[in-house]
Amino acid sequence: MRTHSTDEFVNWSGSLRFIPRSQVWPANDEAVSVYVRDAAARSRKIRVMGSGHSSSPLVETPDILMSMRDHRGLIDYDLTRSQATVGAGTVLNDLGPILHDIGLSMENLGDVDTQTIAGVISTGTHGSGRKLQNISATLVGVRAVTGTGEIVEWSLDQAPDLINAARVSMGLLGIFTAVRLQLKPRYQLRRREYVARTEDCLAHLDELADAHRNFDFYWYPRRDEVKLRTLNPPETPIPELPYAHHIHEEKGHSHEIIAQERELKFEELEYFVPAEAGPACFREVRHRILERHRKQVGWRVLYRLIARDDGFLSPTYGRDSVAISLHQNASLPYREYFDDIEPILRAHDGRPHWGKKHSLHGAALAALYPRWKDFMTLRRQLDPQGVFLTAPMARLVGEE
Repeated sequence: MRTHSTDEFVNWSGSLRFIPRSQVWPANDEAVSVYVRDAAARSRKIRVMGSGHSSSPLVETPDILMSMRDHRGLIDYDLTRSQATVGAGTVLNDLGPILHDIGLSMENLGDVDTQTIAGVISTGTHGSGRKLQNISATLVGVRAVTGTGEIVEWSLDQAPDLINAARVSMGLLGIFTAVRLQLKPRYQLRRREYVARTEDCLAHLDELADAHRNFDFYWYPRRDEVKLRTLNPPETPIPELPYAHHIHEEKGHSHEIIAQERELKFEELEYFVPAEAGPACFREVRHRILERHRKQVGWRVLYRLIARDDGFLSPTYGRDSVAISLHQNASLPYREYFDDIEPILRAHDGRPHWGKKHSLHGAALAALYPRWKDFMTLRRQLDPQGVFLTAPMARLVGEE
């Protein structure tokens, strides 16, 4: 076990900063267990950091900040079931080539692939595609250390409720050391991007969503136009889009094509609304930005589609959804802008992304999730002393 106690933690965007009592990076499951048992005995709190891409205070702790950087890489795999087990600290842009080498691929990815796989699963990271689920829905097994220091293994076959609770759990059920994923045989995709008028995009929204494996669009407030982004298997016939101007095309293996490089840092507000509410919600957001924020905000608004899943705290639990994301340059003020748009997203029955900026906590969140009480019951069973329940997390879930 190794400990370092002086570094300040700063998240990717720079909006979250704190100095924990100690930073640790245990080499194996037994070492994780020792840290947890010691923390319980001393009434101290542990949070686990991934790559620091979340901008909500999920990892903030006055005590122990743990890294799983020594829990990386391929552990085992089963090609007949298209499954693989990997270390919880494996970063997505490393995971793609690892899986590719054994003939497998993730079913989907988000825009960014710098997060750890455990962080992605724990916060509900997603890509886009009307028939594609949240990335956490691919979790079929996990090895974890609970709040009592017990090393446990759960599988979807043997403990479906535990897996569905673990799929978006924000580190509240235990520290993941390894995850088993449901994957696909490796495959290629062709990316095609277009520029179009906003109204033309909205008029053809269902058609675009149905015609492409992956589809989303960026709306640019300053120009009031959109970039359409589509991904399909290379053999798929390319549909005509007479209302759009083709600007980019590339083809490659899925892990090389889905995620994009992001050099500029930003703050983000994202809500998931029911799919049927997506167009109307976006129109209201667009109108408000054009009316009040266009001069101060030049960053894009992202519109993505995600299929429903069964994760207890997944923002897409039980309903096909549209995720609407607002971005602002990390060096510029964002609070007034986000605070003005968030009520629109909430009015359309939106659920916030756990890893991004939002204002909800406690009862307001509980009302959005039918399996909230079931999750909290498991949380108390697996972490009876609240080792993983820091003050920000306690406020978030209403257990202050």
